[in-house]
Amino acid sequence: MKFRLLGAVVVATAGLTLTSSGGAVAVGNEALTRDLDAILADGGLQGADVGITVRDANTGEVVYTRSGSRRSQVASNLKVLTTTAALELLGPDYKWKTELQSSGARYGSTLNGDLVLRGTGDPTMSAPRYKALADTLKNSGVTKVSGSLVLDDTAFDSQPYGLGWAWDDEPYSYNAETSALTLSPDAKFSAGTVIVRVKPGAAAGAPVQVSVEPANDQVQIRSTATTGDGGVTVEREHGTNVINVSGSTSVETTTLSTVKDPTGLVGSVFKKALADNGIKVVGGVKRGKAPQGAAVLASEESITLGQLVNPLLKNSNNMLAEVLVKTAGGSFTNGVNQLSRKWGGLGVDANWVEIFDGSGMSRMDEISPDDLSNVLVKAKTKPWFGTWQASLPIAGRDGTLVNRMKGTAAEGKVLAKTGSMSGVSALTGYATTQDGRELAFSLVQNNSVLWFNPRTIEDKVAVRLASDGGAQVATPKIEQKIVPQNVPQQRNAPAQERAKVPAKERFDVECSWVNAC
Repeated sequence: MKFRLLGAVVVATAGLTLTSSGGAVAVGNEALTRDLDAILADGGLQGADVGITVRDANTGEVVYTRSGSRRSQVASNLKVLTTTAALELLGPDYKWKTELQSSGARYGSTLNGDLVLRGTGDPTMSAPRYKALADTLKNSGVTKVSGSLVLDDTAFDSQPYGLGWAWDDEPYSYNAETSALTLSPDAKFSAGTVIVRVKPGAAAGAPVQVSVEPANDQVQIRSTATTGDGGVTVEREHGTNVINVSGSTSVETTTLSTVKDPTGLVGSVFKKALADNGIKVVGGVKRGKAPQGAAVLASEESITLGQLVNPLLKNSNNMLAEVLVKTAGGSFTNGVNQLSRKWGGLGVDANWVEIFDGSGMSRMDEISPDDLSNVLVKAKTKPWFGTWQASLPIAGRDGTLVNRMKGTAAEGKVLAKTGSMSGVSALTGYATTQDGRELAFSLVQNNSVLWFNPRTIEDKVAVRLASDGGAQVATPKIEQKIVPQNVPQQRNAPAQERAKVPAKERFDVECSWVNAC
């Protein structure tokens, strides 16, 4: 059952006048209302649900609103609430630990009993860091474990995905399983994935060479790909660890693939690290829980939560967001319940939102622009605000906004979280106007058709806000790199069949998920 907080709904209307178009504006800013109304009258939004709230970031005064109280899917804009609530609940200095434990006694170089690898969800763990644990054990003098290697992932429950996640996203790196024992194969902390490397053969038509990083005995590669120029596809079969590689390539390519059961992957990688250090485990590998009072033989510690928020928000990393939820409560349900204890202090009434995960991937999540803009205002009063705000993507400069609004008044002046799913697009953040006023805004678009790019609306709104108090509004220019990816596809024109669309034209996924930013 979903935990509920008792509260009241308060509607603040003092000092506002309603416009004929349904917007609301603080007296004296009719020009901004007129311009935003015109942007939101775009014909491409026909039949779509659009909500927007703009506030003074310091006072919370509503500057403009249209359907701002309407709950909608917000995709990755939910990470605004998840990260701020986690910072409130766990604190910016929170760290995750991965430990080697044992209750067995040492006899010479032999550890009598089981060796337990206990995880608490550290998404920054990698093959080199698991090797470091094995190195520490070796340096302590252990060369033999008489019992088993026990994998303890019980800090989190066994539910790998959030409620309302799409089953057909399962193979893709932005939809990996959440486990207390996991690893990331890259610097972006893509937890629960492996890198599939494809190299062309010696001649046209020859089979390609496929390898997996880190090396493990859990993933099975099934390749029919050959050397050529047609393009290669890498996709894991639903519910298995079989990764199919097909097509053709004449250049070396790398693709992230999710794995089934990250705990099993970690066990394979760590077992190899022990063997490479000359440590023999007599009893094989099994799953279980570390005995109470077991001694810690080696430990690896993550970066702080305050540091982790940066790659989470800049890259819209779903798996980092879900780790926060499960860290808060051990499961998706209880984790959300625990985080909800902090929502009231962030301006969100738990009785009037529906939240089922931390990333916004669930189609069951519903929250309003009013709520998200409230979070932005309340966050400014928190001691961790500077670190958190600096983690938001900056228009035209970095993160998922690096290729958006370049050369406009918004470049460097808009810090905002993007959100993208099929039919859903959102932008929530701060805009500093030409006269130095800081605005907090949240724009959410639902039920948009897949051939219309809703980001053009977001960019126009953000540019207009950043231009307020200055001269003529600039038109945003969007530039993105073209990188082909293997992800579900969209239409880019009315009546067009679903077809492979270059990454630069994708707006139904975050650009960071398809290496387009």
